[in-house]
Amino acid sequence: MIKKVLHKTFSVALSLFLLFSTVSFTIEKHFCGDVLVDVSVFSETQKCAAEACKNEMTKITKTHCCKDAVDLVKGQSELTIKKIEDLELKQQLFLTTFTYTYLNLFEELSLCVIPHKYYSPPNLIADLQLRNQVFLI
Repeated sequence: MIKKVLHKTFSVALSLFLLFSTVSFTIEKHFCGDVLVDVSVFSETQKCAAEACKNEMTKITKTHCCKDAVDLVKGQSELTIKKIEDLELKQQLFLTTFTYTYLNLFEELSLCVIPHKYYSPPNLIADLQLRNQVFLI
């Protein structure tokens, strides 16, 4: 039971790790002067009001105070698959012994012997504490 749950947990974790290591995305930043106005990951950044005014008055204003910065986070594009035969002999030996000892750490509870499983307590005929007037204080 525990081995199945651990196996499924590790396989989901490794598949998510593989997915996130291969995903590429861009981060767009919009600065107005030296002030960061907007940051966007999956959509375009919103422009500030100075750019809207600049489009109307292109003849009057020649200075451009706004700038955009684009950071590209590139994921891994080529994946290599290694087999256990590609490892050195010492690494193979360590990996197999570690896996064997780790998996044998967990014992099934059904295999354990419970000594008091079929024990039934004796029937009480009389309450001895009440009969002998002995009480714990």
